[in-house]
Amino acid sequence: MDKALQHAVSSLWTPSISFRHDAGALQYINSGFLRNQMNGRRKNGESFILCCSEYTPLQVVKKRKRYRKQYPGESTGITEEMRFVAMKLRNTPKTNITHKEEESEEYNDDDGDGTWQPSMEGFLKYLVDSKLIFNTVDRIIDDSQDVSYAYFRRTGLERSGGLSKDLEWFSQQNMVIPPPSNPGVSYAQYLEEIAEKSAPLFLCHFYNIYFSHIAGGQVIARRVSEKLLEGRELEFYKWEGDVQELFKGVREKLNMLGEHWTRDEKNKCLRETTKSFRFMGQIVRLIIS
Repeated sequence: MDKALQHAVSSLWTPSISFRHDAGALQYINSGFLRNQMNGRRKNGESFILCCSEYTPLQVVKKRKRYRKQYPGESTGITEEMRFVAMKLRNTPKTNITHKEEESEEYNDDDGDGTWQPSMEGFLKYLVDSKLIFNTVDRIIDDSQDVSYAYFRRTGLERSGGLSKDLEWFSQQNMVIPPPSNPGVSYAQYLEEIAEKSAPLFLCHFYNIYFSHIAGGQVIARRVSEKLLEGRELEFYKWEGDVQELFKGVREKLNMLGEHWTRDEKNKCLRETTKSFRFMGQIVRLIIS
């Protein structure tokens, strides 16, 4: 090898310094020894390259994704969430009893202690206030321009017509039909207000009103019929077709709409469930007033 080639090869020679990316390596890089080596080779025209073939990059630890805990019944739909709220109200200890729990006591068919004693005057108040509530609900559903309400028109669950027939029959029996009382008037006004503000909140009440009537109404009908009406069956408690199938259709439609609601809207709906049962409980208690 001639001298020119030897010089070219020697100029390419570079000492390799392997280090890890840690505090010790950085200290070594900043040491006087390394600086002297680098400066000396620059003066001689030689290249000085740090070889990092053994460098291990820092591992990026991905933050574990946290999933929100689902509400009871959330995987099924908003109606199931409301049902859990209703069941929780029914299971509340008597020491914390509210109007809803009092209503639940009245729905209980166990009359062994004889405390559930309906009066004709009270039952007529209950029918009048119930008619006001169902009239209000039907009118809001039929007249509203909100597309959400259109799904719940002519469901087959409507009660206003049957209540009108029942009150007419009582009138023919020379019974005085009272005007709507405070519980019914207050609830009807509240329904008007929330129907203008929020479709999800109103539909929550719409669903729970029918749920309460279907679930507890049969118990009330049987006991009132036995004690006050000599076995007569009222139109209020009759449906054309299978009421459970009719109500299933309403439940499915509401669950479908609920899929498009935000979690905040659903939470407000669950809070309205408690209010709905409280209002209905006040009306039911008119029977024993």
